[in-house]
Amino acid sequence: MDSSTDSNPTLTMIEYLRSTSFVSTHLTTTAPRWRIFASFAAIYLLWGGSYLGIRTALETLPPFLAASLRFLLAGSLLYMIAKRGQPTPTRPQWRSAAILGFLMLLMGNGLLMLAQQHIPSGLTATLFASTPFFFALLGWLWMGEGRPSVRTLVGIAIGFVGIGLLVGVDVSGVGQVPVIPFLMILFSAFLWAFASFYSKRLPTPANPMLGAGMNLFCGGVFLGIASLVSGELATLHPELISVRSLLAVVFLAIGPSLTAYSSYMWLLNEVPSSQLATYAYVNPVIAVFLGVVLGGETLTPRAMLASAIIIGAVILISTAPAQAGKANTEAKPHQPGGLLRAFALRR
Repeated sequence: MDSSTDSNPTLTMIEYLRSTSFVSTHLTTTAPRWRIFASFAAIYLLWGGSYLGIRTALETLPPFLAASLRFLLAGSLLYMIAKRGQPTPTRPQWRSAAILGFLMLLMGNGLLMLAQQHIPSGLTATLFASTPFFFALLGWLWMGEGRPSVRTLVGIAIGFVGIGLLVGVDVSGVGQVPVIPFLMILFSAFLWAFASFYSKRLPTPANPMLGAGMNLFCGGVFLGIASLVSGELATLHPELISVRSLLAVVFLAIGPSLTAYSSYMWLLNEVPSSQLATYAYVNPVIAVFLGVVLGGETLTPRAMLASAIIIGAVILISTAPAQAGKANTEAKPHQPGGLLRAFALRR
């Protein structure tokens, strides 16, 4: 990559998926406006609402078990839907799914679930919105994509200033939030970026939705093992599990993991990348709004300022022009869909 050219990590992921055989590179949509509107509403509201859904699930379910149930259900359903008419996945492809499931769902989402026991859903979403920062840095330092543009570097610097303001912030009803959960969320975001790039080197199914189902299922298995090893199941009292928490798990599986992801895949063929990339900064705004209105969360002025700074930094990075053709030239022909499938699965 020419270091003088602006690089947009979010748009790069979207353009990569458009290079696969399952996604058209020509946008000549005749889709009705209502369906496009409904699909955007799905990725905005369902992905943005996933953090409040996680908080609700954690009310009476332990974190690893809640995540395991979610991804086992979502993975099984998505695999059955996407498998129709597709060749049976090979052993190397299942090995890839296991690696990505371990990195993204056990380590990445598992850390997120543990941290959200101590941090409100809105702040969790805002911190996790730092993922594009790590995409830009890893693309430069690890993948050899060239130095990010000045605009991108400024956005990253501003974003980390906002993150610094959130450390130790007082949250009404919670008190001072400890530093460790913040670091866990940031490390989770880093793992998503790392694994997303690493997925380019792995053999994966040509159909990204089939691969997504495999990833989700493997991650659910790993999270179930973690629940068992950590002692969650030994101390679980089923009679104390609320219907509200169980419904939240079903919502997370059917809503963010299935409906929103399918809407995202459909929109790839229908709208420009610049429009689709707006989810990167709309989702945390939705999460903060839902947390306050439906979850009863209260943010201090410092927390609101820090959240605004982080979201502003994400907008700065996500609206930077992407280098044309970059994703296509780096995509391995025998591994279509792996990178963006992993990127979208973080919801």
